[in-house]
Amino acid sequence: MAGPGRIYLDDAGSAPVLPAARRARLEAPDGNPASPHAEGRAARAALDIARDATAAALGVSARQVVFCSSGTEAVSMAVLGAGRRLPRDRSLVTWEHEHQAVLGAARRLRQEGVAVHLLPVDGQGFACPELPPDAGLVSIGLANNEVGTLQPVAAIAARARELGALVHLDCCQGPRWVRPPLELAHLASFSGPKLGAGPGGLLVADPEVRLEPLTFGGPQEWGRRPGREDVGAACALAAALQTCAAERARRSRAAGPLAGRLRQALDGLGARCTGGEPRLPNFATAAFGGIRGEELLMALDLAGVAASSGSACASGSLDPSHVLLAMGLSMEEALGSLRLTVGYETTADEVETAVTVLERLPIHARSRG
Repeated sequence: MAGPGRIYLDDAGSAPVLPAARRARLEAPDGNPASPHAEGRAARAALDIARDATAAALGVSARQVVFCSSGTEAVSMAVLGAGRRLPRDRSLVTWEHEHQAVLGAARRLRQEGVAVHLLPVDGQGFACPELPPDAGLVSIGLANNEVGTLQPVAAIAARARELGALVHLDCCQGPRWVRPPLELAHLASFSGPKLGAGPGGLLVADPEVRLEPLTFGGPQEWGRRPGREDVGAACALAAALQTCAAERARRSRAAGPLAGRLRQALDGLGARCTGGEPRLPNFATAAFGGIRGEELLMALDLAGVAASSGSACASGSLDPSHVLLAMGLSMEEALGSLRLTVGYETTADEVETAVTVLERLPIHARSRG
């Protein structure tokens, strides 16, 4: 993804498209899978193969795979789709540091009269595993998208089962590096860009879970998402998930020391490193006092390093990081966040060059206040 001479450290925002995913998208047939002619049958066959391959890579049944346009849509299909069918005495439960796709869906449900509990997180970005007794749907991320902390999914899912609540696992961040425990969830959402598949999304849904559809029309995707399927996106998603399943252990071992070196450099600049262990192995995040995140990003970009100040979905926003505020950081620190995330192809030489760039930025005294 990075151009000549540039260093790409925003894998968590959008991973470079994997070669296998690029080939799969380009080679996918153009026909409408609903059409009876030869072109339509070819598209249907490619879609079915992609669904089977996706299911195999995730360890689920093909009947659970629902292709959609993005991770945000997949989240909305889960949270709104299941939340709108909750009994009046049951609530949606999520946490203050979740992705804005989850929080936005939660706000919408609250406007529609559904009870919503927004639970706190600790100073390292871990969700409190205690659930209110009226929980009917619990939405938790596999890993926080801004600081990379791996959430206590097993403990939360166990408590949800005791309460008879459905579990939505937001897997948009993390499956490139850790296996998503889909056996613990009734619903799980995935993002094509964050898998290295390019545009597209995916919902894994237990066939027994009834979802209120977001749109209405034809019977595509088991009646859960009407409209013509994007065969190219489905093929790319399947290829990316297959690559992730085969490569994640090796790539995680390689990424750990690289991200660790970046965290060491950030600490040396006087920044407050954010997030705790366990975390995704490719994350290095920090908060600077006295300098805005967008200033840091501009300086890094001009020096040839692509980075992020948090969620890619908040790009261009001057608002402080809601994740860092939820973790108890000050407003000044929340406005000065930096996220550096390495990818499958990041090299040690690139990391050392990025460290040199960071050390040359005039931010040392300001970061120490």
